[in-house]
Amino acid sequence: MSTQTAPGQRIDLVQALHASTQRDYRARVLEHDKAECAAVAGRFDEAYWDGDRQFGYGGYRYDGRWAPLAQALVERYSVGSGARVLDVGCGKGYLLHELSRIVPGLEVHGLDVSAYAIEHAKEEVRDRLVCGHAKALPFADGTFDLVVSLGTLHNLAIADLWAALEEIERVGRGAKYVMVESFRDEREKMNLLYWQLTCKSFYSVEDWEWLYRRVGYRGDYGFIFFT
Repeated sequence: MSTQTAPGQRIDLVQALHASTQRDYRARVLEHDKAECAAVAGRFDEAYWDGDRQFGYGGYRYDGRWAPLAQALVERYSVGSGARVLDVGCGKGYLLHELSRIVPGLEVHGLDVSAYAIEHAKEEVRDRLVCGHAKALPFADGTFDLVVSLGTLHNLAIADLWAALEEIERVGRGAKYVMVESFRDEREKMNLLYWQLTCKSFYSVEDWEWLYRRVGYRGDYGFIFFT
């Protein structure tokens, strides 16, 4: 794809939600075997989603926190009834559930690498979710009016990351929005290194933007930071 294509706008829609959770960065390194915890988390099974906190979420349950983000996406991208939306890295489908509640008649689809997450997804959208990898989306070209991917692409090594961005471009015929973990200074970089369990692509904001241009990703994008 063209190396001159510019991405859309940077919009940090998720940072406020991310910042609402308190994190003890040093404790994650000092209180547990970080390498062992990362190995367990990388399986994306029950331990990652619903096990102890050192392995991941410490219990990923529906609590409505994704509703404001769903509303923001609907308003920004003018998502209406009959539109098709794909969430790449959908987890248990909570965002898709909120989108469906806000926009009756919305056609939602989700993909996640975790079979456990799909099996334990929100019942209302579970039959619209598939287990698969972002580097090979099982959908036809130009299928979706909106493609989102939140907190997923940084978990891929560079070759798969590149392919996943190309796939998002391929299946989307309209708006796109991706969000990844990143850093703006040395403190945020260190906090990310302390806290992360599954991140394989550690890039600054500038490096992510460079990558988007090189791949030819044309959608909007955002970041979360570990302040």
